[in-house]
Amino acid sequence: MLEGMDPRPVGMFDSGVGGLSILREFRRLAPRERTVYFADTAYFPYGPRDPGEVRKRAFAITRRLVEADAKLIVVACNTASAAAVADLRQLFDIPFVGMVPAVKPAARASRSGRVAILATPGTFDGDLYTSVVEEFGRGTAIDRVVGHDLAELVERGETDTPAAREAVRAALAGTVANGADIVVLGCTHYEFLEPAIAAEFPGVTVLGTGEPVAKRACALLAELGLEAPPDAQGALDLIISGNREAFLETLPGLGFAPREAAEAQP
Repeated sequence: MLEGMDPRPVGMFDSGVGGLSILREFRRLAPRERTVYFADTAYFPYGPRDPGEVRKRAFAITRRLVEADAKLIVVACNTASAAAVADLRQLFDIPFVGMVPAVKPAARASRSGRVAILATPGTFDGDLYTSVVEEFGRGTAIDRVVGHDLAELVERGETDTPAAREAVRAALAGTVANGADIVVLGCTHYEFLEPAIAAEFPGVTVLGTGEPVAKRACALLAELGLEAPPDAQGALDLIISGNREAFLETLPGLGFAPREAAEAQP
């Protein structure tokens, strides 16, 4: 395959709409690439599920994306990355891009020396999170904040509503009062809550991973000679394991209006 001449799609998956925060950045940076996005809404949310169950779903979805001829897969979910990305790389002969909370840049940028990580229980329980904190969080006070029901709000399209404002205020008020000056978004769903967090805590810096992960995917495509042909036209295909209509109804409020037909996954 010649460099820049691989028309196959990039695969991407999450339990619901959260991974679209990665997809929007990827489409901005790589508009020629076709993407197959798997929304596993039948099993949403991943956060409170047993890691073994999340791993099983990650394997099944990866097989489906491989069947769709994906050339690279982005695990656009922190919980699934924590539970499965290491095993996926072992079992499948395809490049993967996973998610880790932005502990390193947060620790470097914090003026107070205290950083809040807003994530799901599944992300905090994984070895991946522990290793990242041990390597990059030394000398920084790390507050682990579980985002109860935040992903559910985003999944319903409530990203900057009074309910969303109240939820982020309840989750983060304590750690901000204790001096945290940076909030790291450790769940792709939470990326859509950045406006609400910024409005509630104007003095706090919010760090997401949408753009860095999208940049890593683009860099890996270039390194491996997997970029789309120069004359390719980007497209988005959707696979939805649960309620197709509910998922599609949420998209406009998140800045998406895909015209492509969504394929329902049995």
